[in-house]
Amino acid sequence: MKIKAFIFLAVISISPCFAQTDHQQITKTLNQFIVGTQYNYPDSIAMAFHPGTRMFLYNGTDSAYYMTSEEYAALYGRRAPGTLNNRPSKIIGIEIVRDVAYAKLEIDIPSFGNRYHDLLLLKKILGQWKIVGKATSAGPIPKAPEEFTPNPAKEVVLTGLNKPWSMTFISEKDVLIAEKDGSLLRVNLETKQRKVISGLPKDVARAVEIDTTKFEKGIFPNSLHAKTLSANAGWFQVLLDPSFDQNNYVYMSYAAENKARASTTKFIRGKLIGNELKEVETLFVAEPYVHGLYHYGGGMIFGTDGKLYITIGERNFFEYMNPEIPVAQDVKDKRGKVIRINPDGSIPKDNPDFGPSAIKGLFAIGIRASQGLAIHPETGDIWFSEHGTNQGDELNILKPSANYGWPNVTTGSYRTDYQPKTIPGATFTDPVYSWDHTVAPTGLTFYSGAEFPLWKGNLIVPGLSKGSLWRMVVDGDKIISAEELFINSRVRLRKAVVSPAGQLYLLSDEEDGKLIRVFNGKR
Repeated sequence: MKIKAFIFLAVISISPCFAQTDHQQITKTLNQFIVGTQYNYPDSIAMAFHPGTRMFLYNGTDSAYYMTSEEYAALYGRRAPGTLNNRPSKIIGIEIVRDVAYAKLEIDIPSFGNRYHDLLLLKKILGQWKIVGKATSAGPIPKAPEEFTPNPAKEVVLTGLNKPWSMTFISEKDVLIAEKDGSLLRVNLETKQRKVISGLPKDVARAVEIDTTKFEKGIFPNSLHAKTLSANAGWFQVLLDPSFDQNNYVYMSYAAENKARASTTKFIRGKLIGNELKEVETLFVAEPYVHGLYHYGGGMIFGTDGKLYITIGERNFFEYMNPEIPVAQDVKDKRGKVIRINPDGSIPKDNPDFGPSAIKGLFAIGIRASQGLAIHPETGDIWFSEHGTNQGDELNILKPSANYGWPNVTTGSYRTDYQPKTIPGATFTDPVYSWDHTVAPTGLTFYSGAEFPLWKGNLIVPGLSKGSLWRMVVDGDKIISAEELFINSRVRLRKAVVSPAGQLYLLSDEEDGKLIRVFNGKR
């Protein structure tokens, strides 16, 4: 989109005016203005106006709110040039009377909920048409046609999945699904045929019979004594290489265990040949191996820089299990961190510097348990979800060298009377958003489909607790509204993902797990 906008601007800037009619020249000027506002090109906006033009903007009152065209153009210099704004615009009409013209534009800004009309006065000055006046009115965006009205409904596509954790698309119909307590499956969504992928490592942590008498207090909650379960352990995320069509690389994260059945988070990759993973290699192991089956992390995403970002949980169920310097705050400990590596597992030279004793690959610290990561479609920032304890669930934007505070800072409370010691000189990064109740947010995604036009660019956040699903309206680095969906049909949700064709799917965290498609019930 950015490249197209650049080409468009280049074309309209070199087109010879004498070869165009007045109507074509006016259209060119109007499109120059529209492209500037849609893609943040302040120079393009300024060039469409006669210098010093006064414009009257909508402010929701009967007062006159105005600024000059130069001041207005400067508003679009706050984002990087080429950044797409969600404000679909079109020319409604043009009327020409000799060397004066009148034009009307229609602009929808869904984040404000308003449809704006720009009434523009143009004048032909020294052979060029320039905007010499602008006044704006606004009202609520009219209800969309019936078939586009957001009315989300759910359709079960697959059942019988063993606690599915993640999914990735090879094509619209060919997908890989990682089952936490099962296998890695290759599924045809059209025929429903599923194949188990062979060649996976054998050290995946599985269910254990818990004998709390054999472990330090707090490793396992007393309520789990004599029970057999896997808790958080198993297979986690499956992810395709950005160049999968050329190299066939598939990445996986999982809880790996040793002979003593202590476990840690491991990240691998291999080449998917047919239904077999070959040439499997280990990229990162989050030692130490410790007992306990909680808070592995396991999230993965490729950034716009081509690097692989991975999340590792702090592994403690109770806060008091932390040493004096909590593991998530200790730069010498791999737990409770975000790691940045090259696709082959090597360490990028431009990673932030946490000091000579810091672990290799360290990018950010102070993480309790993060599983979901997503790329903001406009800014390219990585957003990630964070599990709290009692409340304290958060959404964060990943920044190099950032300290997200756990366990010294939380928007919730602790499970015990734990009081962390102050860390001298520490600077903590605040969350973008937090809930006042427990949500347990997991595999989030930004919506990019056509089924719900007004959702474009919204953040979709599934939750394990109470089976909540959230739609967040995002403006840059802020969340300006949050809506909970399907409040009358909740199910524990592990992952939200958008297909190449823009279909929104959910994975339910159940022994009889489901793949669910969200569609517009009024279409």
